[in-house]
Amino acid sequence: MKTRLFFGMLAGSALLISGLTLGASGASAQEGIAIPAPAVDLAAGSAATETAIFAGGCFWGVQGVFQHVNGVTNAVSGYAGGARETAQYEMVGSGRTGHAEAVKVTFDPKKVTYGHLLQIYFSVAHDPTELNRQGPDTGTQYRSTIFPANDDQARVAKAYIAQLNKARLFDAAIVTTIEPGHAFYNAEAYHQDFLTQNPTYPYIVYNDLPKIEHLKKLFASDYRAEPVLVASAGLN
Repeated sequence: MKTRLFFGMLAGSALLISGLTLGASGASAQEGIAIPAPAVDLAAGSAATETAIFAGGCFWGVQGVFQHVNGVTNAVSGYAGGARETAQYEMVGSGRTGHAEAVKVTFDPKKVTYGHLLQIYFSVAHDPTELNRQGPDTGTQYRSTIFPANDDQARVAKAYIAQLNKARLFDAAIVTTIEPGHAFYNAEAYHQDFLTQNPTYPYIVYNDLPKIEHLKKLFASDYRAEPVLVASAGLN
């Protein structure tokens, strides 16, 4: 079960923080880490846009990170790893659907490569050494997973994980799985652009805003101050 508190859609109402003490779970904000670029990457082809799907804990923060990356044209929160009929927030929260909270990133491969998105994913978007959890959230729905769109993406991701594990840059081995062949399903509307729309929500303040700061610090040339939002880019 998720331990973050979510009080409905928060539409037009003050944020409720009753019963929540920051740090009570013992979790700390994801620490950004400087890591080398992947030795194996994909060259830009003729496609104007490509997609990548990443899971790394609560999709609010992962979406928020990629919305601030130059070359990203959309980042949509959703579910991947399970069936269409179980791609619903409350069902996924049971941990029994096979789904992970995930983010589909649409990007211009001439401006940012798939490998560079992986570098950001492993460096600041989440902690790839945590098994079936991220910070205060536990369960397989919060697992660290890459859902490759094709064999080339799977090959690059596998090579990069091996490269990072060999370099021993993290305190523990990377547990990120690579799960091909799964469809992505958009999450409910109230989960889209959640970080931007709720910057004072305690979970966001403690767990996710630090990721944006790490992105700005470690990937200054990639950072865009104005995020690309689903509200303007649209679901796709």
